[in-house]
Amino acid sequence: MSVLGKGSFIHIYHLLYEKYGPQHWWPADDAFEMIMGAILTQNTNWKNVEKALVNLKPFMDPYRIEKLSLNELAELIRPSGYYNIKAERIKNFLKWFKRYDYNFTNLKEKNRQDLRKELLNIKGIGKETADVIILYALNKEAFIVDAYAHRLFYRLGFDMPHSYDDFQEVVERELPKDVQLFNEFHALIVEHGKVHCKAQPICEECPLLPICSRRLK
Repeated sequence: MSVLGKGSFIHIYHLLYEKYGPQHWWPADDAFEMIMGAILTQNTNWKNVEKALVNLKPFMDPYRIEKLSLNELAELIRPSGYYNIKAERIKNFLKWFKRYDYNFTNLKEKNRQDLRKELLNIKGIGKETADVIILYALNKEAFIVDAYAHRLFYRLGFDMPHSYDDFQEVVERELPKDVQLFNEFHALIVEHGKVHCKAQPICEECPLLPICSRRLK
C-alpha cells in the first residue's frame, strides 16, 4: 500500500478521538433496535431513520415484528424511504434470525467469518450493513468501509484498494484486536465526515490537517 500522506490508521484514530471524544455508538436501546436502524439507514439519512424507529418502537421485538404483515411493517417504516423494500429486508433478516431462536447469545457463539457469510446470504444485506451488525450488535471486530472512510483516506493520501474486502483488510491488519476501538473508529470517522471532511471540506481547525495531503491551500 502506497501512503502519500503522513501518519497511520491508529494515529488517525487517536487524533480523531482526542478531537471528538467517545461517540457512544450505535444509537439504540438494544442490539435488536440497532439492527433495525442499520437496515433502515440504507439510502437515507439518520433523521428519517429516527422517525421510522419511533413508529416501530411499540413493536421493537422480533416476535412482534414477525407477526406484522409486510404492508403493516412497510407503513410503520415509511419515513425511512424505500419502505416496501426495507420491510422485505427486515422480514428476510428475521427469517434468518429465527434459526437462532431470536437469541443474540447463540449468534455471538459463532465466529465472525461464518456470521458474515450468513448475513451476506440474506437478501438485501450488503457488506457494510453486515459489518455494522457484526460490530455493533454482536461485538466482534470489523472495520466498516463506508463513503466517509473512502473519502477520508483518499484525502489523507492513502492509496487504498477499491474492493470493500481488500480495503477492510488493509485497515484491520494494522489495528489492535479491540472491539471498542473499532466501535469508536467508525463513529469518529462518520463524525469527522459530517463536521470537517464533507464533500466540500472544511479544513480550518481540522484535527487531521497536519497529515492531510489534499487539504485546501
